[in-house]
Amino acid sequence: MSKKALITGINGSGASYLAEYLTTVPDVQVQGIARWHTDRATNLGKIHDKVQLFECDLTDMGATIRALEEAQPDYIFHMASHANVRLCFVNPVAIFNNNVNGTLNLLEAVRILKIKPVIQFCGTSEVYGQVRKEDTPIKETQKIDPINVYAISKLAQEKLCKSYWLSYGIPVVLTRAFTYINPRRPDIFSSAFARQVVEVERGERTKIVHGNLDSTRTIIDVRDIMEAYWIAANKCDYGEEYNIGGTEYITVGDFLKELIKHANGPIETELDRKLLRPVDVTMQIPDVTKFTTKTGWAPKYKLSDSIEFLLNHYREIIK
Repeated sequence: MSKKALITGINGSGASYLAEYLTTVPDVQVQGIARWHTDRATNLGKIHDKVQLFECDLTDMGATIRALEEAQPDYIFHMASHANVRLCFVNPVAIFNNNVNGTLNLLEAVRILKIKPVIQFCGTSEVYGQVRKEDTPIKETQKIDPINVYAISKLAQEKLCKSYWLSYGIPVVLTRAFTYINPRRPDIFSSAFARQVVEVERGERTKIVHGNLDSTRTIIDVRDIMEAYWIAANKCDYGEEYNIGGTEYITVGDFLKELIKHANGPIETELDRKLLRPVDVTMQIPDVTKFTTKTGWAPKYKLSDSIEFLLNHYREIIK
């Protein structure tokens, strides 16, 4: 029998890639929750006819219960969150309320309906905060010390999920994703750089502007992360935290240089101080041993593959 996999925030950037991946998995019916006023055509255009959609705002408890009662999912991939770190300094209350209350409503709806889907909570490495170089690669046992409202909201979501596993036996898998290339998300540095590269290629700008280039990251492909989420939901232990990310690290500045190498010609760059965050996480290098040992997962795409994937996305949409 086929399994039903429900993705919250399915029309979002990362979630839509997960939906695309799950449509290729045998015997999986893909479902999604989306707010009624959001654009579904852009990100879900390729697979719109393959997905069962439910209109629901997770901050509305009644709507959440109705959606889950109709969907009856075997899996829930919880990806619905405001995830723009820079904007959390501008709209902290809205981001915190949306992320935390939506998660609590989702968990309560599952409890009230007495259903037992596996909930894969898609968390973030931001919960670790600023980690010293001597404490990297970052293990799941590293001290948790989030330094911005977005990261605090994600930690609250994670702890709520774990609480519902311990208190009510609702099966949850907790993953913490490190930096990944996501072409459909324009507000992260990799996408912002790629768009500017294409604009320079088209003669629409003369240089690339950037913020902090000193942060060190491991960077992998969104397609690898989404496959990892499916594997996690099926192979990882409930209530346990797992880092997911790459193993080769690079500074944001060196990533920009690699991106420019794939452009049609040399490009000048310039610091824009408005792009600097009030406080930044500058060292995000994961230890993924726990996850890879449990699942056997490994990334499939090289950095050069991901850069071409990213640039081709922006060359197409800008064209």
